[in-house]
Amino acid sequence: MLIDTHTHLYSEQFEDDIDEVVLRAKQNGVNRFYLPAIDQSYTEKMLNLEAKYPNDMFAMMGLHPCSVHPDTLDLEMSHVKEWIDKRKFKAIGEIGIDLYWEKAYLKEQQDAFKTQIEWAKEQNLPIVIHCRDAFNEVFEVLDEVKDEKLFGIFHCFSGTKEDAQRAIDFNLKLGIGGVVTFKNGKIDQFLNEFDIKNIVLETDSPYLAPVPFRGKRNESSYLTYVCEKLVDVYHLLPEQIAEITTKNALDVFERYEN
Repeated sequence: MLIDTHTHLYSEQFEDDIDEVVLRAKQNGVNRFYLPAIDQSYTEKMLNLEAKYPNDMFAMMGLHPCSVHPDTLDLEMSHVKEWIDKRKFKAIGEIGIDLYWEKAYLKEQQDAFKTQIEWAKEQNLPIVIHCRDAFNEVFEVLDEVKDEKLFGIFHCFSGTKEDAQRAIDFNLKLGIGGVVTFKNGKIDQFLNEFDIKNIVLETDSPYLAPVPFRGKRNESSYLTYVCEKLVDVYHLLPEQIAEITTKNALDVFERYEN
């Protein structure tokens, strides 16, 4: 069994064929799907998909850093808090800092990130971190809040070997997706220096499709291409990659379920 730890299957890009997409994923051994939140405009779609596939889809709750804007921040954060007080989610995510699209709201992004980490700790939930062009800024926040309750996934990891070690030191798994198959991705050059117990698989569908689908719509069935790349990186059988990364994912998302 494979687990897609990060997939936006509720995206508009799947409106016309979601059942076929899920079927293809299952036919390729992907049997659990964790759905990261974006903002309140997507909450209903995400929860509806979870309700449609209650044994397969598992929702997170959080405010994506690209949805952090001063004029709507209070409303969006209230929405997140209301939902995590209302029902249980598998994680607080995706949260973090993104300086690729907008640098003007760094302070607001940092404050939202920090607040949501504290909410995760209160709920004994993992965090799922989004980081783009902001490794130092993300680690600065994590340095402030680090304790034994901090754990989760560094989603779509694309940093350096040093960044990987820092993330692991914060009790975070590295979310590995299509980037590992890119020629310019570079993470495949050092990933084997880290124990595979630190790795979980993801697609980030519909984004970041792996080779040979780069540039096209990504979907959860393509997780097999990520798995195949890790076979080369770790010199393990596909079944071993699947077994270990599945256990790693469950250790994060189901830590307090039993």
